[in-house]
Amino acid sequence: MAKPRKPKPEDPKPAHSGAVVRHQKLCLSIDTNLRRIYGYTELEIEVPDIGIVGLHAENLGIESVLVDGEPTDFEYYPRNQSSDIEKRWASAVSSPSSAADVAAAAYVTALETELIPNLLINCFNKMQIEQINTEPNGVQSSAEVKQNVKSVRVNYWVEKMETGIHFEDNVVHTDNQIRRARCWFPCIDDNNQRCCFDLEFTVAHNLVAVSNGSLLYQVLSKYEPPCKTYVYRLDVPVTAQWISLAVGPFEILPDQHNGLISHMCLPPNLPKLRHTVEFFHNAFSEYEQYLDAKFPFGSYNQVFLSPEMAISSSTVGASLCILTSQVLFDEKVIDQTIDTCIKLAFALSRQWFGVYITPEAPNDEWLLDGLAGFLTDLFIKKFLGNNEARYRRYKANCAVCKADDSGATALSSSFACKDLYGTHSIGLLGKIRSWKSVAILQMLEKQMGPDFFKKILQAIICRAQSTTCPVRSLSTKEFRHFANKIGNLERPFLKEFFPRWVGLYGCPVLRMGFSYNKRKNIIELAVLRECTATIDSSVSVLNANPDSENRDGDIGWPGVMTVRVYELDGMSDHPDLPMAGDAWQLLEIACHSKLAARRYQKPKKGSKPDGSDDNGDLPTVDMRSSVDSPLLWIRADPEMEYLAEIHFNQPVQMWINQLEKDEDVVAQAQAITALESLPELSFSVLKALNNFLTDSKAFWRVRIEAALALASTSSEETDMAGLQHLVKFYKSRRFDTDIGLPKPNDFSDFPEYFVLEVMQ
Repeated sequence: MAKPRKPKPEDPKPAHSGAVVRHQKLCLSIDTNLRRIYGYTELEIEVPDIGIVGLHAENLGIESVLVDGEPTDFEYYPRNQSSDIEKRWASAVSSPSSAADVAAAAYVTALETELIPNLLINCFNKMQIEQINTEPNGVQSSAEVKQNVKSVRVNYWVEKMETGIHFEDNVVHTDNQIRRARCWFPCIDDNNQRCCFDLEFTVAHNLVAVSNGSLLYQVLSKYEPPCKTYVYRLDVPVTAQWISLAVGPFEILPDQHNGLISHMCLPPNLPKLRHTVEFFHNAFSEYEQYLDAKFPFGSYNQVFLSPEMAISSSTVGASLCILTSQVLFDEKVIDQTIDTCIKLAFALSRQWFGVYITPEAPNDEWLLDGLAGFLTDLFIKKFLGNNEARYRRYKANCAVCKADDSGATALSSSFACKDLYGTHSIGLLGKIRSWKSVAILQMLEKQMGPDFFKKILQAIICRAQSTTCPVRSLSTKEFRHFANKIGNLERPFLKEFFPRWVGLYGCPVLRMGFSYNKRKNIIELAVLRECTATIDSSVSVLNANPDSENRDGDIGWPGVMTVRVYELDGMSDHPDLPMAGDAWQLLEIACHSKLAARRYQKPKKGSKPDGSDDNGDLPTVDMRSSVDSPLLWIRADPEMEYLAEIHFNQPVQMWINQLEKDEDVVAQAQAITALESLPELSFSVLKALNNFLTDSKAFWRVRIEAALALASTSSEETDMAGLQHLVKFYKSRRFDTDIGLPKPNDFSDFPEYFVLEVMQ
């Protein structure tokens, strides 16, 4: 056995060996009392011609390595970054700025080092090496080529449970953070390496070991103390990243509606678990129905751990998801009901796109992440309502437009994926990229229609489940081909769409204002086009991207935006606003309504200039912005067909009309934002916000926005009218006048509960 050694400065860095793993077996014994993990892994590997296989192994003690049952030579390079960092820190740090530089350099060095295999194994014995050397020109014989598949066994133990795998009392669990599978078993920790797994875990007899794939059987040992071995098989090839494990005294709750699903938690949380997962079979069957395919794995398990044990709120593995028990709720606590449903639905969608269907290259990860989010949005729309889905998508789009200003948000940029070493998919930046991915896919769906988009996803799953030649990877180029062949989108449109939206960063910014021409009965709409990112930098990224087919300097976006006009005689759509063109543009939109004297009723005597009435209850009949206009309100991109930041300027009365008359939650939220930002607030604006707040038929999330707007606009100039409205509303709903105290929470009306909750 070779002793682990530290690489010397003159040693060349070990390069990736080029080996291919066909199958991997993992057998571990886990002692929660002694906090020990030991065992072996056995890999069936196609060995490259040089005869050296490189594996990733971190925080592991390598006992021995065998090739085809025979001991072999190996070199292990343990990574100990702390000592190097301490030396660099002591010698280079002299100021806060230099400390930041040293920390950044050390972090980048660590990321670069992680890419290099550090367990090098000699897979050829001396006789085989001599045979290779004696062949003419060093070419192997056909017999030797057949012997290139080797069985490599690594006996090891886990030295440090710092990352990748964690102990907490009698619970053990893993996490699938970037490049952390290597921290609990040797593997080729690369997204391009996929294989099937056999998994065996031996634990105490009173514990349950949950892992990937189907549970084949359990074996109870006859020795003292008694142990139990759980044997799993994963027949679907996956990367090492998706191998997961959870061990603990779990209570198992089989799903009442679907035999493939099991839910597990620690004993105290079982009542909450029963209540939380009642909906889950709906998401499971909805995805199967939409994709017209059965779930790709033989089972699906959800394990809920205590918050102090969990590393993240959710850890997705193949056919397994480990979550924190904070997401569990009972009938008395409903605050997190919606968020929990969405979190579990998204984890399930990642099984389809991300684990089962994998990205062909790092710059294709956006596509799988977006498809998982797209499936989740379908679940939200069907089971939580269209209002919830549209409102969440609108808020996500607003967040993307504010943050999409740097190269890190260019979804399919090879340079960004390489330079960030995979970290672009984590944290807040990862969330922004995920929202942007979903928005772009929804734009494509609107362009081709929902039925065609569904057929594309079904085709992707169908070819992955093919029994003859399955294809379980997906690239951006392939998806564009599907959009053309199945979605019937024209090649010129796609050739412009993908480089602009996927290869570039930055979102369009449209600033609009209008004037009504009474003589021509038209709307003169002025548009200023901008971008959330600097145009020159965006173009440079596009031109530097070898994946891009576009090299021109036009920074416009493909497509035409719709302007929706609400008039006295009804609503009309005008798809007249091109997304590309000059920075300034003036459009003429014909109106359908004609002015008539009968349409206007003079204000009553004693009415105020802002439109309110001393009598309080009777509104004025005329809803127009002025006597000389038939317009009620105007909206740009009402169906959210584009990921764009829109600033629309229209009179206050038109915003009030939009808030009161438009039934779309996005229109209502836009109106509240516009009214809240006014420099001076009239009592008619406050009255409109209050009326919306008290309307129990309105969507509760927008009602909350109205309440927050009333609170933020309370000032001495308005005699604290907004605050008075809020107090009056709260007392009318929650205050008990008989005892002079607030009433208990009423959970029978979820929307009303959430609106009142925000005021406490």
